[in-house]
Amino acid sequence: MKEETPQEGPALEPKRGLAEEIMAEHGEDVYRCYQCLKCSAGCPMTFAMDYPPSQVMRMIQLGQEEDLLASKTIWVCVTCNTCSIRCPNDIDIALVIDSLRQKALRKGRHPAKENVALFHKYFLDNVKKRGRTFEGELLARYQLKTGQAFENAGLGLRMFLKGRLGVLPESVSNKKAFREIYRRVEERGGKK
Repeated sequence: MKEETPQEGPALEPKRGLAEEIMAEHGEDVYRCYQCLKCSAGCPMTFAMDYPPSQVMRMIQLGQEEDLLASKTIWVCVTCNTCSIRCPNDIDIALVIDSLRQKALRKGRHPAKENVALFHKYFLDNVKKRGRTFEGELLARYQLKTGQAFENAGLGLRMFLKGRLGVLPESVSNKKAFREIYRRVEERGGKK
């Protein structure tokens, strides 16, 4: 009986540039990632991603920019920083993914899922205003803009009754220091 040889797929040619660009803009050396998978194991959003954080890191190392900018992952990431905290090489993976999201917006690439970019914008505007998010205002603005004003009203009420949704916004205690931090982030290429 003749042994079958496995079919080989197309060779993946690494492209230089994306990792170097992230290093220059944000100071994160993605080449330090050795694929321990701790970031992906801890990420609460991998169920909704097409590429888990560890695979994003490898794809950046290989220069697979177009695939990453077209992915759901960069829009699904909630920047909870679990991946960054778990990284044994102290790579700020959440910042790296956010840099891809910002790059996609600069290139006019919007997520396949409708209104994700709008939610992203409102979220950042909300944080800029107070130094932390006020979910009530964020969701009200978003749902009014998208014409879904009452779609999640029942969920909002249940969250409020369980103490998970505040009535009044909270702000950081040192607004002046926060504004300076936000200004520096914008200078370094953050949200424009």
